[in-house]
Amino acid sequence: MPTHVSEEVREALHEGHPVVALESTIIAHGLPRPRNLTVARELEALVRDGGAVPATIAVVDGTVRIGLDEAGLARIAEDPSVRKLGHRDLAPALATGATGATTVSATALLADTAGIRVFATGGLGGVHREWAETQDESADLRLLAQVGVTVVCAGVKSILDVPATLQRLETLGVTVVGYGTETFPGFYLTSSGERVDWTVGTPQGVARVMRAQDELGGPRSALIVAHPVAPERQLDPALHDRVLAEGLAAAREKGVTGQAVTPFLLEYLTTHTEGASLEANLAAVRGNVWIAARIASAYRARP
Repeated sequence: MPTHVSEEVREALHEGHPVVALESTIIAHGLPRPRNLTVARELEALVRDGGAVPATIAVVDGTVRIGLDEAGLARIAEDPSVRKLGHRDLAPALATGATGATTVSATALLADTAGIRVFATGGLGGVHREWAETQDESADLRLLAQVGVTVVCAGVKSILDVPATLQRLETLGVTVVGYGTETFPGFYLTSSGERVDWTVGTPQGVARVMRAQDELGGPRSALIVAHPVAPERQLDPALHDRVLAEGLAAAREKGVTGQAVTPFLLEYLTTHTEGASLEANLAAVRGNVWIAARIASAYRARP
């Protein structure tokens, strides 16, 4: 697999220093220009402030990049032709020399391949509403059942069926722990209302769970660390519920189905909350990145 690991990331991995993987889809497709490049730099700085090395992951001209330099970040942020790559898209992207931003599934796979143990993102994909009719489920879930990466996230996107997603993660054998919370986060919201079975309160506590996974061996799967957005930073719950209901109705009326539903609803929320959902999303991502850096540092420290 054509892969370029940045010198900084390569040295950190060789020396056993903490590294945090970052996805690139939020840069290319999740934020308006030019703010997306500013946020990309900010997230990398947060990783460094937390004592770890950032490794933003993407595919550039058919080569996997583990750790983007300034030119690479700018390319992903500014080039409108950058594709969105899930893990199923990686082989054709590499074979055709494409450039693409990696989603949760692609980033988790490439981080695992590179030996990066901790990955920070916003919200995971999951089981879609009305699954019984559509059979629509994110590729994130099955992939996370196959990689040994700790994923720090703010739960799954609140436009999804959260209870069904948690059930699916249980079926797939993916461990979920709440970070300082007994309820599963709701992405834009501090809580989805669904309880988690396990709660940890410190980076060192997460690191102990990771080491216990290492010692157990057996089937590989991700560890989901569900870290909620701060209550004062969340989207107003009443506004969220009202706009989401309106967005779902609009999607049905317009005949939006399949992969088009998620971007439609996310854009609908951004527009009809006057940008408040985007700010809640960014607050969640920043918090996750900061915690992920501290978890990576705790894991690499001597027990």
